[in-house]
Amino acid sequence: MPYPETYQKVLDADLLVRPLAPGDVPAVLDIERQGYSHPWNESVFLDCFKDNYRLWGACHGGVLVGYAVVAYMVDEAHLLNICVHPRARSEGVGRYLLRHVLATAAHDGMSQMLLEVRVSNHAAIVLYQNEGFHEIGQRPGYYPAANGREDARVLMLALGE
Repeated sequence: MPYPETYQKVLDADLLVRPLAPGDVPAVLDIERQGYSHPWNESVFLDCFKDNYRLWGACHGGVLVGYAVVAYMVDEAHLLNICVHPRARSEGVGRYLLRHVLATAAHDGMSQMLLEVRVSNHAAIVLYQNEGFHEIGQRPGYYPAANGREDARVLMLALGE
């Protein structure tokens, strides 16, 4: 289903976060390709439908507008991917989805959430910092970039405190 041309602010509309299913992958790929210069491919997403992964979709009016992929490893949750459709950005979808991921991981007994973010992704870094994440390191050359590789900041948030 194509993204609606008119979009109300999420704060004024109904937003539902639900588990993703393999049938959602085409819509996820559409958002992924619009959101990233080096998107994941279909096989990477399909490989995430395992017991230790949580895949969440944010839907507005039945239309997928964002998603998140989280891996659980012992007592740590690792946010591997989060993306919002370009037309739904700056509407609160990313924050809502992130808070859902954090609350669910805490409920599931995870002690912390880890993530990597491109050093150039200032909007995401501000969001994560506003939600309580702090930097614990960097990964040099972690991401592919147009002119080689880009560093990642590694962020962490303790859960359940």
